[in-house]
Parts: sequence; C-alpha cells; structure tokens
Amino acid sequence: MTSNAIQWGVFAALTGLMALATWWQVRRMGGRSTDSNSEYFLAGRNLSWPFVAGSITLTNLSTDQLVGMNGNQMLLLAWWELAAVAGLVMLALVFLPIYYRNNCTTTTELLERKYGSKGLRATVSLLFLLGNVFIYLPIMTYTGALFLSTMFEHAPPLMVLAGGIAAVGAAYTVLGGLRAVAVYDTLSGVGVLGMAAAVTVLAMAAIGFDFSGIPPERLSMIGGPDSPIPWPTLLTGMIFIQMFYWSTNQTITQRAMAAPNLREGQKGVFAAIVIRILFVPAIVVVPGVCAYKLFGDIGDATYGRVVAEVMPSWLSGAFAAFMAAAVLTSYTSVLNSSVTLYVCDLHEPYVAPNPDVKRLNTVISLVFMAVSIALVPVYSGAASIINLVQQLNGLLSMPILSAFILGLVFRNVDARAAMAAVGFGVGLPVHYIHLMLVTLIACLGVGLAVNRLVFGRRAELGVLGRA
Repeated sequence: MTSNAIQWGVFAALTGLMALATWWQVRRMGGRSTDSNSEYFLAGRNLSWPFVAGSITLTNLSTDQLVGMNGNQMLLLAWWELAAVAGLVMLALVFLPIYYRNNCTTTTELLERKYGSKGLRATVSLLFLLGNVFIYLPIMTYTGALFLSTMFEHAPPLMVLAGGIAAVGAAYTVLGGLRAVAVYDTLSGVGVLGMAAAVTVLAMAAIGFDFSGIPPERLSMIGGPDSPIPWPTLLTGMIFIQMFYWSTNQTITQRAMAAPNLREGQKGVFAAIVIRILFVPAIVVVPGVCAYKLFGDIGDATYGRVVAEVMPSWLSGAFAAFMAAAVLTSYTSVLNSSVTLYVCDLHEPYVAPNPDVKRLNTVISLVFMAVSIALVPVYSGAASIINLVQQLNGLLSMPILSAFILGLVFRNVDARAAMAAVGFGVGLPVHYIHLMLVTLIACLGVGLAVNRLVFGRRAELGVLGRA
C-alpha cells in the first residue's frame, strides 16, 4: 500500500470514528429540551464545564490560527493567543454574569434589554452575521482545504475539498444543533491539541533544537513599528480586540451560556484559560519559525509542509483527520451561532414569531454554507490569511463593542445614539490593531455627543450590567 493510501485510510477511519463517538455521546446525554431555540442554540442549557471548555477552545483554534499564524513564521504572533487570556477572564468575571442575569440566548439580546430597542439588536446582529458569513466561514473553509491539499500528495482540487468541509460542517449543525457541535469540539480537541503539540516538538527536533541562523526579528516577542503587532498596541487596541472577541462575540459566548448555571459556565471558561496557556501559544508559532530554517519563507503553505516533512505517513494521516476536525469544529460553531442570530434576532421579531426552528435551521444553514463555498476563491490569493482576518475583523469589532460599552457603562443613552456610533465606526477607513483604541474612543464620543446634542439626553455612569 502506498504512503498516500495509508494517509487517506487513516484520515477516513479517524474522521468516521469521531463522528460515531459524537453521535453516541449526544444520545447518551439525553435530556432534550422541549424549547426548540434552547435545544438547537443552547444545547438545552445542559453543557457541563468540560464541554464548555472544549468547545470554546476548538471553536477558536482552527486552520486560520495554525495555518495563518505559523504562516507568518515569527514568534511575535503568539501575542494574539497570550492576550486571549485577558479576554476570557473578562468573559468569566464580567460579561457572563450579566448574560445569565438577563437570561440571554444571544449577546445582542442584552442590547435590546439595556436600550429597549429591538432595532439596535437587529442592527448589531446583522453586522455579526455579515462578518460570519462573508469573512469567517469562507476563510475557515479555504484554510482547511489549503491545509489538506498541502498534506496529501494526490489531493482533490481545492474547491472540492472546500465543498466537502462546508457540507460536513453544515450536517453537524443541521442534525444536532449546538449539543452535537460542542461534543464534537471536545472529543476532537484532545487529538488536535495532542497532535499539534507533537508537530511542535518534531519541528524543533528537525532543526536540532537550534534556532541559530533565524533572523532575530522572527524570534523577538517585542514588535517594532512596522511589525504585525507593534508592542504599544498590547496595552491599547489588543485588550479591546480580546474583549470584543471573547465577551461579545456570539460564537464564543454561546458555549458559555449553554451551561446549566453561571458557576458551571465559569468553570468551563477558566478550564479553557488553562488549556490556552499550556498549549496554544507554542503550537501556533514555533513550527512556523522552525520551518523558516528548514524551507525559508513559504507563507501560508508552512504548516502543511512542516507536518508532511516531520511526521511519518500514517501519523500525518491521523493529524490530517484531527486538523479536519479542527476546521469542522470552528466552521460548525460559527455556522450554528450565525443561524442563532438570524432566527432569534431577525426572523422571529420581523418575519414569523413562532417558526419551525428545525426546518428554518436547515434552510439557513444551507444558504450560509453555499455562500461560504462561493467566496473561497476571493481569499485564495491573500498574502497572509491571519493578518487579513484581523484587518477585516477591525471593520466591525470596535463599532460593535462601543454599543455594548455605552449600554453597560452608562444609563440614559438613546438606542439611536448607539446606532449612530456603530454606523460612524463602520464607516471609518482605519481599523487595524494600531488604531483600534482610537476607533473605539471615537465611536464612544460620537454616541455620547449624539445622545446629548440630538436627543437631549445626558448619559450617566451606571452600575455595570444593571438597568
């Protein structure tokens, strides 16, 4: 049997085994909720802390991190993952108690409760949806297909792989909702983290644990003015990016809100913090730096090339299966949260208050899946996929965060003022990490000014999270 056949055989066997294990565990959990929204979008509020931790970790960790960050081939990118700890702490101690106190299904539901405006809730939800459907889903599909195509000697065309990833991801979302997504995240997470750690060690062994000869700027953790992460931004824009992503982003917070109570959700978030500190920073940058010494500057093809180089064929097939699982977990998580936002924030308030959630979940999932596949060619020519993700993310993150801050920190703010702040921020031409804090402050200033000058209301500092 050829090495390529062994790779595909191991890949297919492990992929099928993980699917079977997910089905068995979901059936074993039982206790399905009679509330369709709760069942499909919050797993019946029955996720124990290990599943919360596993789902949060694998939702974030996918090929856009492993491929994209390693593709930069410098240690500096680890700051994205190290700074994430601050965002997770804010989620556990500040935002999650507020979501539970207000019994939220979506993060945007909190905005409606604070401002008394379903229009603002719908506006912010639509922005989240635009980011998910036109940025995150197609990029996850593309990077997953790219990784698999670089790992296998005789791989199908990129679009075929992308279509397969999207179709399988949609199947999990349609058939099992968040419960199946979270279980699959957790079960595959053990393999993903274990294999990624093995790649890191084997990559260092391939260069004899000797980093000499690698340019100093690729080993430095202090970013200069022209680097992807200038060091001053660690104290400014980076903090607010993490607050947005980990504390207001539906895809992440939905897992923590699916626990039976606040304490269980917080335990899951803190477990995710421990996993992140121990594993994630090293696995997303060290193989890329080693690859620079082995192959030179090869961009986003780095990670697949390293895995193919340092692993025997049977083991690389296993790793490909777990990497495909990582892609699917992130894809299914974003897809499930996107359907949640559409159904709860747009369809039920404006189209039909009591839809057939199962049928609607299927239809919307398939539409979003088709869009994500169609947009794969748009991202295939990107010089650095991770830098592109962060730049595009900046279009929406700070404007949306400004609406949450205005609602949680201040009282007596008109919803239309918050809408004006969001619209102003989205229209700004500068959004990347260097100017994230500037964008946020500008949005807050516009919101408060419009609130006072246009609507004649004086904002007052309030107790965080209280009406």
